[in-house]
Amino acid sequence: MILSARNLAVSIGLHKVCSGLGLDLAPGSRLAILGKNGAGKSTLLATLAGLRAPDAGTLLLDGKSYAEHGLRKAARLRGWLGQDRSDPFASTVLETVLTGRHPHLGRWSWESSADADIARAALAALSLADMEAREIHTLSGGERQRVALAALLAQQPRLYLLDEPLAHLDLNHQIATLELLTRRARETGVALAMVLHDPNLALRYCDQAILLFGDSRHIAGPAVEVIDAATLSNLYGHPLRRVENFFIPE
Repeated sequence: MILSARNLAVSIGLHKVCSGLGLDLAPGSRLAILGKNGAGKSTLLATLAGLRAPDAGTLLLDGKSYAEHGLRKAARLRGWLGQDRSDPFASTVLETVLTGRHPHLGRWSWESSADADIARAALAALSLADMEAREIHTLSGGERQRVALAALLAQQPRLYLLDEPLAHLDLNHQIATLELLTRRARETGVALAMVLHDPNLALRYCDQAILLFGDSRHIAGPAVEVIDAATLSNLYGHPLRRVENFFIPE
């Protein structure tokens, strides 16, 4: 397993996100994390990424704890896409994507031509090949999000942890991004864990799901089993029903 959790308990302050969570992400797995705003989706994802400690339980990345791996080895195994974008210094799009190669470099090493090729391939995968010389501060929110995704691809981890990867993206780029990530999972065996807001997209592109109710309760299992009208109505506090004739991307 790329990522395994047993009896995981997570909280932030007095808010209990989940308790007794069990999870196994094998190569090629695609996990969606769903819930209302404030339910703790980002907190759980950050815990799975080793960025904060759980209250209880065990969490193993490729069979070892994050502490056993150490920071550099963990960064080569798992990649993190958070919600915040901070660009305090001027840099080009290519230079920004090349930061994804840093876990693979020695302490005093510079990026090689091979690293640049990997970064350019990542940009091409996100349809950004013609933007590599653009200054990062000149990009729109959607373009900046795609650059962040390209940096994650350039990192080449075995586990992708993505907090709202579709933020700022129009419908075209939302679907293109999910298709790209799904293809990577199927063809290269990477595992994905994503915070999503659209249960239809979660059902279409993910094979596992965790539903967080915001009061320590959760439901986890195969997406086709746990994502249904009754459960979603309870999850979001709004009545939902399944209909056959609704608009979905081809």
